[in-house]
Amino acid sequence: MHKNIFSFLLTFLAGLSTMIGYLVIYIKKDNHDKIISSSLAFASGVMISTSILDLIPESIKLLSKNVSHISTIFLCFLGLLLGIILSMIINYYIPDTPKITSNNTLYRVGLLSMIAIIMHNIPEGIATFMASTSNRTLGISLTLAIAMHNIPEGISISVPIYYSTRKKKVAFIYTLISALSEPFGALLALIFLRNIITETILAITFSLIAGIMLEISMRVLLPNTKKYHNKKRIIIFFMIGILFMCLKYI
Repeated sequence: MHKNIFSFLLTFLAGLSTMIGYLVIYIKKDNHDKIISSSLAFASGVMISTSILDLIPESIKLLSKNVSHISTIFLCFLGLLLGIILSMIINYYIPDTPKITSNNTLYRVGLLSMIAIIMHNIPEGIATFMASTSNRTLGISLTLAIAMHNIPEGISISVPIYYSTRKKKVAFIYTLISALSEPFGALLALIFLRNIITETILAITFSLIAGIMLEISMRVLLPNTKKYHNKKRIIIFFMIGILFMCLKYI
């Protein structure tokens, strides 16, 4: 198999794993508040740990190879700050949509999660494609790691979207859009970016995405769990989200 086709297939499979998280909405449970609060807390744990354990260290690693230590700290911090500001702007300009949702706040949570994850998946797809074309073993390992953390990302989109709209089709479409952003990143790399994108640009992108995910987790996801009045459950599922993302280091 041609290396470009193989690399694109790996990236497509990694993105498609997001749809596994969508299946959570088919869990039959009388108290849907428990599913929502658990999913939001779990997603928060996943996003925060992904930012702190993966994105920021990878950004620092790539930057330190190309610029001085002071510039590494400055550029990483700048990316984080821009990500936080960008996330706040996106949140501010997302319009209220009461006509199509029964819970507008929850809908915004799902929409923000989708936007953050798409912005995360596109450079991730680029990185996976480029790694796979140079080293198949590395590509397969990276695909498995990405697939594992894409599952809870699917949950963080599908659960709030479904429970705010009560439409499985809408949740499916939003989750699928996020899933397809991974191979879209690979396609961009194949057609346009292979000879343009640098490690420094990729590093700043990673820190920017980390800023977006941290802002959404701390200012949107976690605060929205409070309305369900089950602090013990929220803490447990938040920790499960962190532990889930730590499994790949074992």
